[in-house]
Amino acid sequence: MADGETISLPGNREGFLWKRGRDNSQFLRRRFVLLAREGLLKYYTKEGGKNPKAVISIKDLNATFQTEKIGHPHGLQITYRRDGHIRNLFVYHESGKLVPFLTRNYLKQGFMEKTGPKQREPFKKRWFALDCHERRLLYYKNPLDAFEQGQVFLGNKEQGYEVYEDLPKGIRGNRWKAGLTIVTPERRYVLTCPNEKEQQEWLESLRGVLSSPLTLLNRLSKKQELKGVLLAKGRGQKGAFSLRFSCDATKES
Repeated sequence: MADGETISLPGNREGFLWKRGRDNSQFLRRRFVLLAREGLLKYYTKEGGKNPKAVISIKDLNATFQTEKIGHPHGLQITYRRDGHIRNLFVYHESGKLVPFLTRNYLKQGFMEKTGPKQREPFKKRWFALDCHERRLLYYKNPLDAFEQGQVFLGNKEQGYEVYEDLPKGIRGNRWKAGLTIVTPERRYVLTCPNEKEQQEWLESLRGVLSSPLTLLNRLSKKQELKGVLLAKGRGQKGAFSLRFSCDATKES
């Protein structure tokens, strides 16, 4: 990953990457350590620091090259789940000596506009990313946000999930008119695309996910999400209710 790297075990790596700050756009030099035997990726804010800023399990990690989004020919987006949310790390290396732990790329990414659950709220521009592995449509205010603003779990048609071309009757988009509607058991997501080409690409990608069978991990993930919603609704009532998950896909209107 960098000149002068040290390797103590086969598969282990240690070096420096430039990491984008969570709350600003400044890239800072950070030390990364990949431990193959333990299955962990760590990064440190201080070059000689002993306590890592984050410890990420490799099995929960997804890494994809995102050169255009990051604006660097060796830009990498590292994604992992933390406290029920999707955390993004944006890094690059000047020489391109990145370790390619590429598990999957997003099936489709791009801007769309969305309205809220009542479908009377103003349409807002959001960056969407379709993760077909976890069957989730993630949306962000900006492409380089550290955390998603919301996420939509995508089951299959037998469970009541569907995607339709165009908008529901009586609803018009703000600037963009090429619409699509995602139907889930919880709500409808009404979206507009910048043009018909993007609309058709999103429809094709979403229908591909909805037509594929759920894996065991997909089912477990959805059960945890539903459990979190039920626990949240139970807060304030008598009994030992506690919020253990925060995967509510409707947290942003």
